[in-house]
Amino acid sequence: MAQAMDRSRWTTNPYYAIVILIVACGSIPKGYDEGGYSASVKLDSFTHDYNLISANWKDDPNGLANRKANITSFNVLGAAFGALFSLYLNDRLGRLNAWRLAVLVWASGTFVQVFASGIYGLLLFARIWSGLGAGLLTVVVPLYLSEIAPTRTRGLVVSCYMVILLLILTVGFFVNYGAKIHMAPTRMQYRLVQSIPLIPVGIAFIASFYCPESPRYLASKQRRDEGRAVLARLRGKSIEDPTVDEEFKTINNQVREKTADLASISHWQAFKETQLNPNYRQRFWLLMAMQTVAQWTGGNGITYYISDIFQYAGVSDDSSLISSGAYGIVKFVFTLAFTWGLIDYLGRRTCTIMGLSFQLGAHIYMGAYMGLQPGSSDNENASNAAIASVFIYAFGWSIGLCTIPYLYGTEIFPTRIRNISYAMSMSLHWFFQFAVVRVTPNMFVSLNVWGAYLFWAIICTCGLVILGIWMPETKGVPIERMGDLFDTPWYLRWKAKAREVEEPPSSSSDADNVEYTYERGQEK
Repeated sequence: MAQAMDRSRWTTNPYYAIVILIVACGSIPKGYDEGGYSASVKLDSFTHDYNLISANWKDDPNGLANRKANITSFNVLGAAFGALFSLYLNDRLGRLNAWRLAVLVWASGTFVQVFASGIYGLLLFARIWSGLGAGLLTVVVPLYLSEIAPTRTRGLVVSCYMVILLLILTVGFFVNYGAKIHMAPTRMQYRLVQSIPLIPVGIAFIASFYCPESPRYLASKQRRDEGRAVLARLRGKSIEDPTVDEEFKTINNQVREKTADLASISHWQAFKETQLNPNYRQRFWLLMAMQTVAQWTGGNGITYYISDIFQYAGVSDDSSLISSGAYGIVKFVFTLAFTWGLIDYLGRRTCTIMGLSFQLGAHIYMGAYMGLQPGSSDNENASNAAIASVFIYAFGWSIGLCTIPYLYGTEIFPTRIRNISYAMSMSLHWFFQFAVVRVTPNMFVSLNVWGAYLFWAIICTCGLVILGIWMPETKGVPIERMGDLFDTPWYLRWKAKAREVEEPPSSSSDADNVEYTYERGQEK
């Protein structure tokens, strides 16, 4: 029986799998920026074109650090605003059209930055512009994937976003290594490296015209016949199939009562609903806490500066790109294992706690190593252990907060407030990522490297306590039943479970069925 269930989890039809692959390619802009672009900034051709040569900044080393940090981080700043724009675009244009618009914005910005030809101001503008599209994609893609996935494989499907992101991140490191070894340090070198992601994303954009809109979104717009037909095609079954009918009824029952006015409700009203309803408020701030912990434990800041970190751990400059590529492989492999096994076997909560624990251990060792042996690689065993701790961090990050917030944010909210809640969480994610990427080089200088690792270790400890108590397990819980998990007191949330019922809940105590009026800001 268990084996049959396990096999059914992998059973799908080719059309559904292709749709997942096409839409998940929306993760490529973010992944390549963290891997391929961040590494290309150190290519000789790029440093000469944009005056990033240390010898030219002997009298102003902070100016050089700020220039590098601006180039690296401005894409992330644009992405924070792109995530906010999704509040309007997701519901007005639909998930799929918002995806296409985001790709066009990102591609146009990427094209300009590739051919900025040493013009620093133009490059920064292009970085922000392309970031707008990348940020919008981080909201649209997981949201779309969660809405086309059945409950039993929702974690697997949504996490395909992160699998492709990390695959392209890894490829980016090796593309840089190949360009550094085999190409002359001319503009063509960094232009080729930075334009690579335009190819797969361009192919996905063309293929997206063969993809359907989300059936859950169609139902929320009263296009129920179209939504049922889309669901049947995604499942590879006839529209009259009883399983299709049952699944669509579940979707329709939820959106019929709560999203009839989805097109007219203002974002402010939706936000008020997340704060006036105690159950919704608990979900909203839990997700915000997850995003905060995810970024301030090192998060993507470590990925952006991984080559420098390997050098701190004792790796030579020539080997840092290879080591960075290996780091990307570790993240990819364990995210793959997480996506296609651990996330729906161990659960979201267990993976988060495990991941944070591994991150904490790695940070403690790196902090001790850097504090006791600053700039020294004389002790080969200690240096090797420091290198290993970087990979241990990658393992913990990959199975935990690298992916969980994307999935968690798409599954704990009802349709009515999902868009604004998830968009705001992703905007916070991007703003904090911008802050971390922007200040990490300065932390290494002002706090010393060991101090930066101590700071990250403290945040890991706080995250373990907060999320260990506050975060319920959502594995196997239908979106329609998420309210049950947040009905318990916050200090018992760690063991909360959904109630088993025969029919959809109708009690006014269920948070997903509470109706609100905003005339006086009161709950009724």
